[in-house]
Amino acid sequence: MVREIMRDEAFLARKAESAVPEDLPIAQDLLDTLAAHKDRCVGMAANMIGVNKRIIVFDNEGTYMVMFNPEIVKKSGPYQAEEGCLSLSGVRKIKRWKSIKVQYQNEKFQTRFKTFTGWTAQIIQHEIDHCEGVLV
Repeated sequence: MVREIMRDEAFLARKAESAVPEDLPIAQDLLDTLAAHKDRCVGMAANMIGVNKRIIVFDNEGTYMVMFNPEIVKKSGPYQAEEGCLSLSGVRKIKRWKSIKVQYQNEKFQTRFKTFTGWTAQIIQHEIDHCEGVLV
């Protein structure tokens, strides 16, 4: 189901709670909402649709990917980026990393590790910031 985009900065600034298997339907709502905004959005976190859980979805080189409880466990290659967000107006400068290793759980809540680089890594960092309550 396509959900309305959350713009309440007080809600968005809250750190998200861990996702559990009962939260699987939220991932589908996130995917549906991301697809509905694909012309101007490449990733979303659950708090962007009003759900305070650690779930992100993003464009992984042309295929949407879901992560439950993502955490960056390794990073390298700092650089400055400018980013916008559907939930917030304007563009902001932010420090990002060229390469990140992420620990997350898949749809079966199995723990996985994957390294991402470049644009995909930047998208994931933005969405994990949402999970941490960081407004970008």
